[in-house]
Amino acid sequence: MINPLWLRTLQTLIDTGHFTRTAEKLFMTQPGVSQHIKKLEQACGYKLIERDKKNFEVTEQGWQVYHYAKQLQNQEAQMLSQLQPDHAYSGFVSLSCSGALALLLYPQLLNLQCKHPELVTQIEAAPNRKILADILSGETDLGIVTQAPQDKRYVIEPLSREPLCLMLPIKYQEIAFSASSLSDLGLIAHPDAEQYLSLYLTHCGDEELAQIKIDQLPLSGYVNQLSQILLPVAKGLGFTVLPKSALDGFSQKDQVYVHQALQVVDQPLYLVSKQKPSTPLRFKTVIDTIKATLHRHQ
Repeated sequence: MINPLWLRTLQTLIDTGHFTRTAEKLFMTQPGVSQHIKKLEQACGYKLIERDKKNFEVTEQGWQVYHYAKQLQNQEAQMLSQLQPDHAYSGFVSLSCSGALALLLYPQLLNLQCKHPELVTQIEAAPNRKILADILSGETDLGIVTQAPQDKRYVIEPLSREPLCLMLPIKYQEIAFSASSLSDLGLIAHPDAEQYLSLYLTHCGDEELAQIKIDQLPLSGYVNQLSQILLPVAKGLGFTVLPKSALDGFSQKDQVYVHQALQVVDQPLYLVSKQKPSTPLRFKTVIDTIKATLHRHQ
């Protein structure tokens, strides 16, 4: 088993980016930090950092060990919170959901933590499949997914429906729009673009749009950071389809036009957790905040 102290030293070194600050933070000497890193490299069998005078670069193997150390830290925090007496405003809660929902919910969960500093919520953006797997494995406590799993190991609660929007440059507010407009613009792709676009074109009620073949649409760009996807749209470089919540949190939303579909296109949201004898009170506090936030944005 790898010494957890060595893992903590590597994690702190990468977080601080400096040997001296790491030594100060861990109440060690700088040679002691170096010794921990050397022993950890010997245990792993790979170089974890490449030194360059006073600086260093993290190797690919180093990043893998770093993420493993972070995972162990989160598991420990979760375990310790579960040892505490059940309290509505104290403990650790992990939540996984889509990137759009993460942008919407995270500020409200931070506000909750400001009111109750001992109630710590960790939020991760992930696809449905990973969310469900992490709930069963214990990696996450709560998940929000768009398809309810048919598995009795989960507790499933319908939350709301999330509208999907076809988003174009603002000039399309004043000019005629047609299916050819999408081909002229090109798609700003993202990890969920094909799924969202297929759902939108199928259910928007526009027969012309329903005939579009997604694989034949030209690409005008690809972005995998949700907060950045709408930037090229705002600059007139393409179109995309995203949940409405992604636009609500975008700073340049006055430069984005939402096409009014003949029929509303949305997808259901389900709150999912693992079957337990009882739901911890802190979970209920976080769930109430999630429900209130989603209700305000309907």
